Amino acid sequence: MAKAAAPVQAKTSPYSELNLAGEFALTSPAKKIKASISLPGDVHTALLAAGEIPDPYFGLNEQDVMWVNHTPWTVERKFKASAADIDGYLTLTLENVDCIATVLLNGEVLAHTQNQFIRYDLDVTGKTKVGDNTLRIEFDVTRVVAKARAEAHPFPIPFTYNYLTNGLEGVHMNFVRKAACHAGWDWGICLMPTGVYGRMAIRRSALARQESVQVDQKHSKSGVELTIKTRIFAFAAGEVTLTHDFDGKGVGGKLAVSKGENLFTHKVKVVDPKLWWPNGQGAQPLYTLTTTLDGETTSRKIGLRKLEWIVEKDKIDHSFKCRINGRDITMMGANWIPADAIPSRQTPAAIRDLLESAKAVNMNMIRVWGGGQYEPDFFYELCDELGILIWHDFMFSCMSYPSNREFLEDVRVEITQQIRRLSHHACIALWCGDNEVIGSLSWYPETRANPERYVANYDRLNSMLGYLVDDEDPARRFWPSSPSLGYMDFSDGWHSDTRGDLHFWDVWHSAKDFSAYRNVNPRFASEFGFQSFTSMNVIESFSKPEDRNPSSPVMEGHQRNNGGNARILETMTRYFRFPRDFDQMVFLSQIQQGLAIKTAIEYWRSTKPRCMGTLFWQINDTYPVASWASLDYGGQWKLLHYMAKRFFLPINVVAYPEADTVLFKAINDTGSKAEINLEVRAVDVGGEDRVVHSGKISVSPDGAVVAFKLPAKKLGAGEFLFFSWRDADGRLLGENDFFPKAYKAYDPAMAKVTARWTGDDKAPVLVLSTDKPAFFVTATVDVPGYFSDNAITLLPGRETTLTFTPRLGAKVTQKALAKGLKVRHLRETY
Repeated sequence: MAKAAAPVQAKTSPYSELNLAGEFALTSPAKKIKASISLPGDVHTALLAAGEIPDPYFGLNEQDVMWVNHTPWTVERKFKASAADIDGYLTLTLENVDCIATVLLNGEVLAHTQNQFIRYDLDVTGKTKVGDNTLRIEFDVTRVVAKARAEAHPFPIPFTYNYLTNGLEGVHMNFVRKAACHAGWDWGICLMPTGVYGRMAIRRSALARQESVQVDQKHSKSGVELTIKTRIFAFAAGEVTLTHDFDGKGVGGKLAVSKGENLFTHKVKVVDPKLWWPNGQGAQPLYTLTTTLDGETTSRKIGLRKLEWIVEKDKIDHSFKCRINGRDITMMGANWIPADAIPSRQTPAAIRDLLESAKAVNMNMIRVWGGGQYEPDFFYELCDELGILIWHDFMFSCMSYPSNREFLEDVRVEITQQIRRLSHHACIALWCGDNEVIGSLSWYPETRANPERYVANYDRLNSMLGYLVDDEDPARRFWPSSPSLGYMDFSDGWHSDTRGDLHFWDVWHSAKDFSAYRNVNPRFASEFGFQSFTSMNVIESFSKPEDRNPSSPVMEGHQRNNGGNARILETMTRYFRFPRDFDQMVFLSQIQQGLAIKTAIEYWRSTKPRCMGTLFWQINDTYPVASWASLDYGGQWKLLHYMAKRFFLPINVVAYPEADTVLFKAINDTGSKAEINLEVRAVDVGGEDRVVHSGKISVSPDGAVVAFKLPAKKLGAGEFLFFSWRDADGRLLGENDFFPKAYKAYDPAMAKVTARWTGDDKAPVLVLSTDKPAFFVTATVDVPGYFSDNAITLLPGRETTLTFTPRLGAKVTQKALAKGLKVRHLRETY
């Protein structure tokens, strides 16, 4: 009998990394191009810097740069390694390799990558040498590989119609694991970028490397018990030292490991925990967890909170709500898409700016949409810090996907890695199987012709996703799809509003009146939206003066939804008098976008506890385009974003028509009882006003009550309602208005709005006043930043003060603000 080998002892040399990020040579076997590319980074950025392509976002340049994604690319760099660098077990770690590529080290093929969402850990022990080494990555043309796979599949699986906008040829993106929106969408450009966007390093380990660290929380009256699950990969059997430090409490020590993956569990008890709350509901304390494996140290921030999704039978059908630390909290926010179509521009600074803008308007949740990507670590760290919960789709959207063994195995690795990477974050609220995939079965001739086949095909993938969540993150809920009515329910989730989550697109896609939002009563509205043009200064960044017309080729090229510009204008004629020029048209489009979403969210919030979530589509853009976003490309606030700050107020009062009355409802989304004083005024557009109601309202924690009913016949022909509410100490909590008729039906006088500055450079204040009622009064400046409010109603005889918050590190002086100040309002649009 052979004698068993003695366990290998961990080598005494410490862990180290050889960072391979930096300048690579960029070439193509199909083009005579030699350029430098900075990795992590992408090919488009490199070609733009080298003068090989024009700005893809300007004019109609999208077609002029399309050749880039039809071209194979190669990146290569030499790097030096010392004897110390390679003294141990070596792992080449590559994250976010996009997408189909061959990885070579010193001429030897190490791997063939095919999934942007997988971290590739390649054993290069004995393959890295002292002195010069060469790393080379050869990228195939993704669209060609995808097409070949689609044609080889035993039955057709159509790709989404979103890939055919503006005359695009389409890409079989459902056959490759890459951000689906890279091939275009109904808000996105088709660039199909290529590159490496994440970590590139050779990791030297004494015996084993860290794979993942997960933290489960069990809350009780005595505190929080943490279960720390650490997976390590050992190159051989032996002994390692694994320790965790959680807020000064240490656990761990020496451990025996077997060759391959090892799982170790440690427990930590936290007494008197500081609980983490979503934005607007409390603080976001974060504890530090430091994990060390034989010198390899990683750090994570842990927010302690108990989060549950309550899906249970009620008198309507089934509830769908998020319970955090024992409270049922209404989710308020928007959908998130990648921050830029060019991956190199998805920087921590740019993403912080966008997420801080979400926090600033009282959002407490965003939905990471399934046609995009799993974001980098810093994204989730920012959401933990800012108190923004995440409804997280897995990356499947709007089309069917294969379910053969090879595809499912690739996805299994992807989902397992991503759950293990992200599950420790307090911000992760829910794992969702996909975006609109089950619903898409009714969209395409192929799937409609054989629904049984495609439902079975769908279930193979979707069930696997659910099982993976059960195995890897059992404390979190898995939701099969968005929209969905629940587990194993493949029926229509688009128009049923008694359970599950709802996508409601009738107002935009069917051109229905804004009031149609009040015809549905969702339990959780996870998608709905209305478009506007992007702001005028953004339009100027991608167009020439002669292009600035809604039906010009450039403006239509920067509209990805078929008929979108026409729908914006048709809606405009329904509610407003037609604008006098293009600039006013752009302004007016943003007013009506805000009104559409305001109509939906104010009504749905008022129905609580029936509706416990509203996430509008969408918060951000990937490039300058007419879209549903509340932020322009680059993060500038559109009027919808300003209105969101008001319709997401935690203590709010809203008004809407009900039969022959105007119904006022008070909403309290805080954990304390709200005592407010409401004053309602009937204001004539000519300036006269009268008080029609004044009274106190008491609203229970997390409640909504009827505050007041006004018979509609008590309003004059030219009157609208303006109302404000204050707390018991007289502090103004909010203002709102209600117009019983379309704005075009009123005949307001031309108001003269006066602006003056007070305060100093550290805290500049803009003071606005008017001689006549003025509507959607909007102040803009040339300095990046936002005012405390905008698109507001001004009444004569009172002043409104606005503070200014700079963005992106901008330096503010009153002089600079005053120089670029522009104030406009509705009456000036015609």
